[in-house]
Amino acid sequence: MPRAIRTDVGNYCYHIINRANARLPIFFKEEDYELFENTLEEAKEKYNMRILVYCLMPNHFHLVLYPKNDGDLGKFMQWLTLTHTQRWHQQKNTKGTGHLYQGRYKSFIIEKDNHLLSVLNYVECNAFRAKLVKKAENWKFCSLWRKLYGNDKQKKLLSVWPISEPDDYLSFVNTPQLKEVEESIRLSVIKGKPYGNDNWSMKIIKKFGLESTIRLPWRPKKGT
Repeated sequence: MPRAIRTDVGNYCYHIINRANARLPIFFKEEDYELFENTLEEAKEKYNMRILVYCLMPNHFHLVLYPKNDGDLGKFMQWLTLTHTQRWHQQKNTKGTGHLYQGRYKSFIIEKDNHLLSVLNYVECNAFRAKLVKKAENWKFCSLWRKLYGNDKQKKLLSVWPISEPDDYLSFVNTPQLKEVEESIRLSVIKGKPYGNDNWSMKIIKKFGLESTIRLPWRPKKGT
């Protein structure tokens, strides 16, 4: 299994994804989504984490985080997933019946330019891409809905982006992304590969010893 990126340093943006064990549903009804969002709000306050966007899907979640200090990302994610798991089992009366998540979350660093914008877009249009809603902003369990329709307390969860938001962002986020962009982001999810232009990505790979993220997932047979 590809390892999650092990860099945990401040002032980099990270795309985080975690799936349910065996890809089974985590969120069945509104109160399940609200349980996670409430836990996310507590985690933000506890670790002073900058949350740029998020999206909750029936069997997984996406976050784009912008930690301030080294080590904050790991502490934040450990507390979030552990606390949510405990509260989920308590709510379902299934305490002690096993893991909720498939394992450690996957993550990758993102360059703070148009690559970050592509990932922010990718996350916020998740439900729209999956055809759960007709417009991205209609999915209630996402940062986009929270920014547009949430109350002051709900909006407080989200931090200012380190890049400019495009004009007419709603039109932008509801326009399907190019397939090559989606595939590139998914590859970064699978491999933990830094997502940015080639020069920047290679610098990050060398800096943190992430050469495995650009290797082919197979080895040639002897004699070939």
